[in-house]
Order: sequence, then C-alpha cells, then structure tokens
Amino acid sequence: MTYDSREVKDGTLFICKGAAFKPEYLKSAIADGACAYISETGYEEGGDVPALIVSDIRKAMPLLGDLFYDYPQKKLNITGFGGTKGKSTSTYYMKYVVDEYLESIGKPESGVLSSIDNYDGVVREESHITTAESLELHRHFYNAVNSNIDFMEMEVSSQALKYDRVLGIGFNVSVFLNISEDHISPNEHKDFEDYLSSKMKMFALSEHAVVCLDTDCAERVLEEAKAAGDITTVSCKNPDADYYAHDIRKEGSSIFFSVTKKKAPAFEEEFELTMPGLFNVENALGVIAAAEIYNIPVDCIKAGLRKAKSPGRMELFKSEDGLVNAFVDYAHNKLSFEALYSSVKKEFPGYRIVGIFGCPGGKAYQRRYELPQVAAKYGDKIYICAEDPGPDPADEISAEVAKYAREAGIEYEEIEDRGAAIHKAILEVRKPTVLLITGKGEETRQKYGTVYAPCRSDADYTKEFIKEYNESPHLARK
Repeated sequence: MTYDSREVKDGTLFICKGAAFKPEYLKSAIADGACAYISETGYEEGGDVPALIVSDIRKAMPLLGDLFYDYPQKKLNITGFGGTKGKSTSTYYMKYVVDEYLESIGKPESGVLSSIDNYDGVVREESHITTAESLELHRHFYNAVNSNIDFMEMEVSSQALKYDRVLGIGFNVSVFLNISEDHISPNEHKDFEDYLSSKMKMFALSEHAVVCLDTDCAERVLEEAKAAGDITTVSCKNPDADYYAHDIRKEGSSIFFSVTKKKAPAFEEEFELTMPGLFNVENALGVIAAAEIYNIPVDCIKAGLRKAKSPGRMELFKSEDGLVNAFVDYAHNKLSFEALYSSVKKEFPGYRIVGIFGCPGGKAYQRRYELPQVAAKYGDKIYICAEDPGPDPADEISAEVAKYAREAGIEYEEIEDRGAAIHKAILEVRKPTVLLITGKGEETRQKYGTVYAPCRSDADYTKEFIKEYNESPHLARK
C-alpha cells in the first residue's frame, strides 16, 4: 500500500492523495500492478480497477495504515512529545532513560521517531520532517514490533495533528512542553489559534498527559488536557505542581537540580544533566514524570539523564585557548532562541555572543523578524546564512532578516554559504566568545526549491574550523 507510484508492484493498493497528485500517477501505478486505488473521487485513468471512494483521504490513510500493518501501535508503549520547543531534546532524554531501563531487564533499545532521525529496529535514518506521514509511521511501528521493541519515543508536530497523520494512534503518555507563536503562514497555520488548537489534539489521543505549567496559555492547555485519561503537572516555577524542579545550578560542566514529587509515593531526588543549557531542566522534568508513569526505577531515570545527549543539540566545541566556545544547536524559533540566548548569557558572563543562523523559505515568516530581535537582545553580532530556503530565494530571505537586524541595532553580515559563515565567525575570534550556530545541527541536507541537496553538517564544519583555528599562528590573531 503506497501513495508513491514509484513504489508500486503487483497487488498494491494505490492511494491518490495530496495537492500534487496527478491522474497520470494512478495510470502509471495500474500499469505497474496496482490492483485497486483509494481516493476522494473516481478517475477515468482508473479504468476497470476497483476504487474505494472516501470522504477524507487524510483521515482514511492512518486508519488504513493501522489495519494494513495489523495494529502495531497497540503493541508498543508510545510516548509523544508536543510543544513549540524542546521536543527533540525531550524525545532523546526519554530514549536514554527508557534504554537504561530496558538494558537492565535484558531487552533491546527503544525506537525513536524525531526531527533528527528515526530508528525502528530495521531502519536507522536521518529524518526529513518532525512527524512522518501516517503510512510511514505505521510501517515504523510494524518494524519495531517485529524487532521485539517495546517502547517508541516520538515528536508530534502541529502539522501532523492538524492533518491527521497521527489519527487513531494511542499515546500511552503525551508530554506537552510549551507553546509560543510559530509556524504561522499560508502553508501552515493561518493564525495562533489554529496552531494552538492543532497542538491540543494530542490530548484526546492520550492515556496519560504530562503538562508543564510554565507554558504560555497554561489554563487553556490544562483545560484541553482533560481529554486525556489523567493529567500530571510539572514546573520549574510553581511548587504546587506534581513534579517541582528547584535548586537548579551549574557545577562544572554539569547541571544539577532537585525534584519534589507530590504524588504518592512522594520523593525528593537530585538529578544531573551533562548536556549544556539550563533550559533543559524543563525538558528533563517532563521526562521524569513520564518515566514515573511507566514505573521506571528512579536509578534508571538518573543514569539515563546523566548520559543523555541529543544529536545536534547543544553540542559544544571549544578551542585550545578557550576563546572559542561554539554551540551547535537546532534552535530555530523565537521560544528556542530566547531560551538558548538567555541561558548562554547567564552561563557565560562577559563573553561576546555571536549568532550564525538563517530562516526557512515558504513557512514561519515571523522568524525573520523575531530571531534577529532575540539575538540583538542578548548578543553582539549575527551572521545571516542559508537555512533551507526552499521555494524562496536565499538572498531575499537574508535581506529581510538583515532589515530587522538593522532595526534591532545588532551588527550583522550576510554570507549565504553556511560553511563560509561558520569559518569566518570562528577565525575572527579575538576575545572570549560564544558562537551559537543554530538551525541545522547534524543535518546533512539543505533544501533548495523542492530538492534536498547534500551538505556538510554544522557540527562537521565547526570541528574542522576550530582545528584550523588551533593550528593557526596565535600572534596573527591578536
């Protein structure tokens, strides 16, 4: 069963879906062996091949996928993470915790479906989007079940919820982190209410909901969360939450924090994160609550969080002389920028802060003015470079970002090539500096038009250019 005519073979059920669908795709599928097709209307190109006509192809797809793969999601413990920022970090925190527990009982590692990569016991691949199409999701679930995987951690995007990619999936636990205006465009959400209401759909699919009280619109979120079986609250600010994080502090390269649990059996425990970023305590707190719902031992939670890393998230690269401190991170919207820049300002007092980032094409247009504003609030300079320009000319996106950078009063340079921008930013360092290289992380593809062109990752560039910095004559840099 597929909607891609290139995948058709004898006995295939072909799905006619999407704005880009053309009747000739159906004709090609039938020629290659499709035995039936499903669509919202009949096509002459279908000839005598049986057709299943449905009222809503998007809603039909996840139900068909679940049926086709024999309901694999019912055989997994699925944890979904929703919110504007922190989904991928939280997903990997949860994976480390769950894997620590699974190893202790002699079971294989859990699966993961994220904006970074996917693993289902059969496939391990770099991800293209936050939440895959419904057929791919159920295929991943099927692979996981056949690989004796018990747990799956996944990011759940507003687009996946709005367009029913996750319809019918039962999340054992859903964790809602935060909400802030993002993804507002003609191609995504028409306004903030559409964005928020799409996010809220996750609760009706959930057996247990974990909600961070520190989010904007907390009252609305809590009201919507009643659609889940039960609600557990977490907070770094409100001691009345079921799980309250306090005494948050940085010691050396680690972050320590204590958690008070009000729900029985109550506890007071200290946890350690070795991944940088004070804001990650909020992500870890949601994971602690979710792990407790699964009755994962506290020792496994502590060990998992201590080891936890997220590819491309807060990866720190330092020069030998200590002047260059380069963080590679996926931060790409106002909320994640605010958390990242404010945390760095606090953790590196007196350091120069330089950002290297761009904005995507065809979506989330508000980032073009929000991101330079946040950078100007905390930083000293930005380099504006390409970041998946897609359907829009990269130079036009950069010019728009530059306009708002000027208005915000921050120094900037426009260098379209990301590698060249990272190279210049590193090699020009003369005093203690934090470089925030954001948006692409470990990704090895850059979207131009509809093509994902291969490219080197930000982490790869950063390691090479810091090595060059270390090997260059020190006197020449003074």
